[in-house]
Amino acid sequence: MALLTRIRGPRDLDRLTVAQLADLAEEIREFLVDAVSRTGGHLGPNLGVVELTLALHRVFDSPRDRILFDTGHQSYVHKLLTGRQDFSGLRTKGGLSGYPSRAESEHDVIENSHASTVLGYADGLAKANQLTGHPDRPVVAVIGDGALTGGMAWEALNNIADARDRPVVIVVNDNERSYSPTIGGLANHLATLRTTQGYERFLAWGKDALQRTPVVGQQLFETLHGAKKGLKDFIAPQGMFEDLGLKYIGPIDGHDIAALESALKRARGFGGPVIVHCLTEKGRGYRPAEQNDEDRFHAVNVIHPDTGLPVKSAGRDWTSVFGEEMVALGRERADIVAITAAMLHPVGLAPFAKQFPERVFDVGIAEQHAAVSAAGLATGGLHPVVAVYATFLNRAFDQVLMDVALHRLGVTFVLDRAGVTGSDGASHNGMWDMSILQVVPGLRLAAPRDADQLRAQLREAVAVDDAPTVVRYSKGAVGPAVPSLGRIGGMDVLRGDTSPVDPAADLTSDYRDRATGPRRADVLLVSVGAMSTTCLEAADLLAAQGITSTVVDPRWVKPVDAALPALAAEHRVVVTVEDNGRVGGVGAAVSQALRDAAVDVPLRDFGIPQRFLDHAKREEILAEIGLTAPDIARQVTALVARLDAEPVDA
Repeated sequence: MALLTRIRGPRDLDRLTVAQLADLAEEIREFLVDAVSRTGGHLGPNLGVVELTLALHRVFDSPRDRILFDTGHQSYVHKLLTGRQDFSGLRTKGGLSGYPSRAESEHDVIENSHASTVLGYADGLAKANQLTGHPDRPVVAVIGDGALTGGMAWEALNNIADARDRPVVIVVNDNERSYSPTIGGLANHLATLRTTQGYERFLAWGKDALQRTPVVGQQLFETLHGAKKGLKDFIAPQGMFEDLGLKYIGPIDGHDIAALESALKRARGFGGPVIVHCLTEKGRGYRPAEQNDEDRFHAVNVIHPDTGLPVKSAGRDWTSVFGEEMVALGRERADIVAITAAMLHPVGLAPFAKQFPERVFDVGIAEQHAAVSAAGLATGGLHPVVAVYATFLNRAFDQVLMDVALHRLGVTFVLDRAGVTGSDGASHNGMWDMSILQVVPGLRLAAPRDADQLRAQLREAVAVDDAPTVVRYSKGAVGPAVPSLGRIGGMDVLRGDTSPVDPAADLTSDYRDRATGPRRADVLLVSVGAMSTTCLEAADLLAAQGITSTVVDPRWVKPVDAALPALAAEHRVVVTVEDNGRVGGVGAAVSQALRDAAVDVPLRDFGIPQRFLDHAKREEILAEIGLTAPDIARQVTALVARLDAEPVDA
């Protein structure tokens, strides 16, 4: 690492020779394999952009020139070149973020780790430069071909192309993949560009050859150059970009530093919007990644650096349980179809796709379109299952509301990585879904607590044909089954008395009346999804303090179970525990249901505070925000003690 250790900032690259740059690229790849194999992280994307990142920092003067990365998972090389070479704590508490982080460096401009947004940022920054007297400062936006499948990217392109005098350099990092191989019309167009002789090389040859032709050579060349639009479409169909008013340079070998620098210098000097099309190889230089057809080691856990094999088995996870049940449902019902937004493998739909390839639709990084397309499929008599990460459903909220729910369509949304996910940081914690979906009329939302419930509730969800349904579950390993003692209404009782509630009971009396009267237990713990084991542990801790508890799993948390208010009335305190934001979540919905039923019982809601959480392990974050059994038991004990201290006849 003789060269890498000498790089403290981008300008240190200026004094390196071409041969030294090639050596540095090799050192960086060795560093990435060694470091990321120890911590886990996005390995394949960063191995693919080594030369591209070197060329970017050689040609542009960061941070004066803003270099933006779409999604940001390919920014590890950028971090190394901007003074951050301690990767020992990558994606762990107190260590480097796995994405750009403005707290880490002035070279990190944006922290977006949801795809397809970078061109919108670039458009805004270029406008700001123009209005603040810096029209000569280029904005560089690095976007993958996968992210270009997102509609937001094209909305931004439409605006960027409208201003010929604003310097925006759009670097398309074309590795034919997002997580998996990129699909769709744009992918086909880029594939054509990759495999066709480039116009720029042809024109350079033509200029040299024709200008040597006596008398008519120059005139022929000028005629040829004047007809370049038609010629370009014939030689390399680049017209899609130029029709938008964007200068196109490429395709460029994304691993040839000299060629990259030449192209980027031309783009920088153009003074307007330019697309530089770079062909790269995801996972380049690391044989296990290059031979991995699924995702080229897009993201890995801790692995053996020599073999690329996991150091330890991750165990059975929620995603695989969903994938298996989808295959079973597909065999039983020919109307079940699946939709993924460029994440076939990460969301567990690969087994379904293998069994029923004609019934899976990968729409690219386009969650809004996924929801509306699902609405169309449902209108056509099918039952679509849209599988996305919980944090990405935020993008499709309007479509869930106005295109699915308004039309009372049977579409099932399956949300992977719900709740605190940890190491990917603020953008990937799935802490919003149970809040934003509360406002959707008719929508039903399930939060399974274990694998058996995931299977059962997925089946219940796809049985609904007149409203949207949602099934959400956590990231990672699924724990052991949590048995039910019985049911009250639609709720599973995990601890306590399972006898039915009295529908004729007077619910208007407050907790003071019940303090000396008959009751099931002191505390009703309403456990949401994967928080069931936490609630059962909290109940044990409360019991040690002489406080009795009933623990219920509502299973379907929207709408609130009709039996819950009456059950709450038989307790002194109600406590809700959810792996979701507290504002507008399940706790808020339960509180409203109790008020509507005139049940005056103190309620304490535990959940995720409404703030952006730094990257760390899930257990560390849960401890930090007080969402552990001891934290819950301690606060509930204090609440019960305060109630005990109040006069009964007050």
